[in-house]
Amino acid sequence: MASLSDIITSKVRVKILELFYSNIAEMYHVRGIVREIGEEINAVRRELEKLESEGILKKEPRGNRVYYFLRTDYPLFGDILSIASKSTGLGKILVDSKSKFGKVSFIMFSGKFARGKSKKNEDDIDILVVGEVVLPELASVIRIHESKINREINYTVMTREELEYRKKRRDPFLLGILSGSRVMIIGDEEELVG
Repeated sequence: MASLSDIITSKVRVKILELFYSNIAEMYHVRGIVREIGEEINAVRRELEKLESEGILKKEPRGNRVYYFLRTDYPLFGDILSIASKSTGLGKILVDSKSKFGKVSFIMFSGKFARGKSKKNEDDIDILVVGEVVLPELASVIRIHESKINREINYTVMTREELEYRKKRRDPFLLGILSGSRVMIIGDEEELVG
C-alpha cells in the first residue's frame, strides 16, 4: 500500500502530515502534536520548523502557545491531501479492504468530505463507489467510520453499466457529483469522468 512514507524519509514528518491532513481544519500546539503522534518533542519541533519554512504549515502565537495549521494555498496541498486520503482514515480502510467489497472500479471522495467540511445540504454525496459491490461489507465499514467522526456519511453505489448509462443520459445527479471537486481513492479520475 502506497503512503507518504514512500516518498518522505522522516517518520516524524509523515506522522505530522498525516495528523494535519486527516484533520484539515484543526490547529495544534507542539505538546498536542507530541501527544497525538507519540514522538519526541525535539523531533516534532524540528519537523514543524521545516514544514513551516517550506510553506506547508503556518504558525500563530496565541497566549503562551504557538499553534500550527495547514496552509491550503500551498501549491501541493491537493496532491498531499490525495495521498493522505488514501493512506489514513476511511480511505486507508477502503483501499486495504478493497477485495472484501467485490469488484470495485472506483471510489471517489467529494472534495468537501476529504477536507472535512460539512455538506451544504443533506443530498450532497460524500463518497461514490462504482463496481460490483458487496453492499453489507461496505455499509459495515462506513457505519464504523460514521461513529468515529460522529456524523452520517452520504454515499452512493452503482455498477459500471449504470455509471455509463447515467453519463450518456447526462443524469443531473451524477453530473452534480462529477462536476464537484474530488479525491480519487481507487481508480483513475480520467476514466471515471471521461
